[in-house]
Amino acid sequence: MKEGLIKRISRIISASANAVVDSVENATPQLVMEQAIREIDDAIADVRDQLGKAEAAKYLNSKTLNDENSRHATLAEQIEVAVQEGRDDLAEAAIAKQMDIEAQIPVLEKAIAETDQEITELNTYISALQGKKREMREQLRDFIKASEHVSNGPAGEQQGANRDTATKVDQAAGAFNRILEQVGVPTSESGADASKLAELEELARGNRIKERLAKIKSQTEA
Repeated sequence: MKEGLIKRISRIISASANAVVDSVENATPQLVMEQAIREIDDAIADVRDQLGKAEAAKYLNSKTLNDENSRHATLAEQIEVAVQEGRDDLAEAAIAKQMDIEAQIPVLEKAIAETDQEITELNTYISALQGKKREMREQLRDFIKASEHVSNGPAGEQQGANRDTATKVDQAAGAFNRILEQVGVPTSESGADASKLAELEELARGNRIKERLAKIKSQTEA
């Protein structure tokens, strides 16, 4: 989840019950409080959008993992047939494909685990935001009731209530600053070094293929 969205949610959740309105010129506290509730609705929508993407990613990664495991098992059967027929070339090609699959499986498993964690976290954020929304609605109702009481009460009470309301508005802290941050870390590698490393990796890979073929052949002969 984007860091900006996390900070935005944290600010909403951590805001105290009495610090949900800003002292905005030409705006009544009630209108500002209603806008604060709309901000929460927007935040919930953003989190739900992120949740949908996370669930889609988990589905795709899980499907890919299942497909790759099935391919690996099928290749194992084909390798045995190739060895029995004396077709080492076919066996080596199948083993190479198996090794590619084996390199991808841990990455897919890690991605699924991370997505699971993200889904849990996003659902927690949604619950927290919904709770904050209920809290703000209750505060808005209390404010409206207090305002009606002030309007209908004696002049002295009205002046005192107005001073209390003004104090609350003046002391309120801003709770909905949108902060969007994108962090990128560039990396570089020389072409010569990359070529040598690739050649070394291919050499080691070829040796691993032959070792696995030899092991399968020895097991088959036994």
